[in-house]
Amino acid sequence: MRRIVFVGLGDVEVVRRVLSDLLLAPELRGELEIVLHDADPGLLATAEALVKSLDAEADGRASIVAAPDRRRALDGAAFVVANVDVGGFEATLKDFEIPHRYGLRQTIGDTIGVGGIFRGLRSIPVFVELGREMARRCPEAWLLSVSDPMAMTGLAVQLGTDFTRFAGSCHAVCDTHIYLADLVGRELEEVAFRTAGLNHQSFVLRFEAGGRSLYPDLDEALAGDDEHVRVEIYRRFGYFPTQSSEHAAEYFPWFMRHQGETSRLNVQAEEYLRRSGQSLHRYEETRRALSAGRSLLVRWQHQEPASVALLAMLTGRPKEVYVNVANDGLIANLPREACVEVPARVDASGIHPERVGELPIQLVALNRTFLNVVELTVRAVLAGERRHVLHAAMVDPNTAATLPLPAIEAMCGELIAAHGDLLPEGIRR
Repeated sequence: MRRIVFVGLGDVEVVRRVLSDLLLAPELRGELEIVLHDADPGLLATAEALVKSLDAEADGRASIVAAPDRRRALDGAAFVVANVDVGGFEATLKDFEIPHRYGLRQTIGDTIGVGGIFRGLRSIPVFVELGREMARRCPEAWLLSVSDPMAMTGLAVQLGTDFTRFAGSCHAVCDTHIYLADLVGRELEEVAFRTAGLNHQSFVLRFEAGGRSLYPDLDEALAGDDEHVRVEIYRRFGYFPTQSSEHAAEYFPWFMRHQGETSRLNVQAEEYLRRSGQSLHRYEETRRALSAGRSLLVRWQHQEPASVALLAMLTGRPKEVYVNVANDGLIANLPREACVEVPARVDASGIHPERVGELPIQLVALNRTFLNVVELTVRAVLAGERRHVLHAAMVDPNTAATLPLPAIEAMCGELIAAHGDLLPEGIRR
């Protein structure tokens, strides 16, 4: 049996979608050992009940184990799927409420920005410890992350551990491909795409069918659209971005501080709090559905990239999957140590990222600004340097465009105190 370990079970919807895909695969029937780990006993019990329900409905015949001890869970693992959210909704609420008092507006706050920085400070130590444990206990396993901030945790595993088989998986690229094909009236299968950059800031470099670029068709389809940030970025920089307008708005200095721009472009401040509330509601709905014996198996969907990758490695049927991995020259004009998002061939032998070459220089400029925040946050954790937390916030585009330096320092100090023991000791000093 192939051992798949899930570390972090707070988002039951991710667990439900990924495991529905795996348990419905006929060739994997009776072949999977699914091990579930979370430090929260309540989450662990709910996830165990959910997976047993999915397995029974799919007739997957999997072995299902709830493991309170993470180290034992990792022994013999072939794959580890990490979905980490340290501090949960309460920590996220602080990431929004405290900056809000200083006049700093955010939308999602999970990747860069002050929210992304502090989510990274909480998440990076978990990924570094996980990478070190996997290097000892299951060095041939793949660590598949579905957690934000992916560019930060991927870099941290690379710099802070000896473990090398990290790949982040996000649905933003495939969702964007589906969206663009639909906009120009094409079936997804007839469109050739090539996309690359950073997680939540990649760009569609190739968008064509029959050897012809579809960007002119997109221009026609978007002719009347003046209400979305990602369309604004596309028009200014020449390539369509993969992340939603809600995310993209806070990655740049031009939007969130200007009420007129957020109104014109329909940007909803603090959107992530609403989504987090929905996630809590889904969790309670899942518990009620389990108690009532209702079906929770997901039979019809666009598969999660994580499950597409897992199915390709487990069945040996090759697939193209967009992954976040150590650059090492994959994107020639971004730093070699950066965690970049590129296409990869995935098959029974593993994940094989493709070299993209150089990105257009204007896109590299945007990515470098993003990477400044990423590297400073990672270095803050690995070196225990509180001052790098301030540096990361000071160079963050939205924060720098909104607040003066004394306010940034005061805000970060208040956030550090508020999160307390959820942050590394070196940061709290």
